[in-house]
Amino acid sequence: MHYDKTRDKRRNTDNVVARRGTPVSVKLGFTKGQIIQEFYLDDDADQSLRQLAEEECGNELVDPDYEDVVDGTIVWWRAEDAEEEDLADLLVDAMSNLDDGGLIWVLIPKPGRPGAVPVSDVEEAAHTAGLHATSASALAPEWAGTVSYTHLRAHETRHDL
Repeated sequence: MHYDKTRDKRRNTDNVVARRGTPVSVKLGFTKGQIIQEFYLDDDADQSLRQLAEEECGNELVDPDYEDVVDGTIVWWRAEDAEEEDLADLLVDAMSNLDDGGLIWVLIPKPGRPGAVPVSDVEEAAHTAGLHATSASALAPEWAGTVSYTHLRAHETRHDL
């Protein structure tokens, strides 16, 4: 059988995880100077992903009590979190101080891990909250993520949400 190099060229190499689970080339899409707010941080959160976000934005991540405008959001979401809050409601709350065009990462345990959540649940919650979910990626050995963007139309304001 002949090796087809074009197959490798079609792979998305922005989010690559090595066989041993070490992130090789993960990009969250944040840029220097941005303020990133984090929700539902717990002991099981992947510290290398948190460090990557801080390196990309050049700032420490801020907690849910931060009251100023932020440029992006990270939500660590597990099945048990759904027992105390609805993800769509949380995303609406997160958008309340998210700058227009900001992105929201919802990070979920990978399938088969404790607390795993179907990607379709995250996509549905994003849609309900008025977000556009664009991609799902394996980001770390235990975590996958779905990124969503706000997309306000020109005639809408934050007060209309």
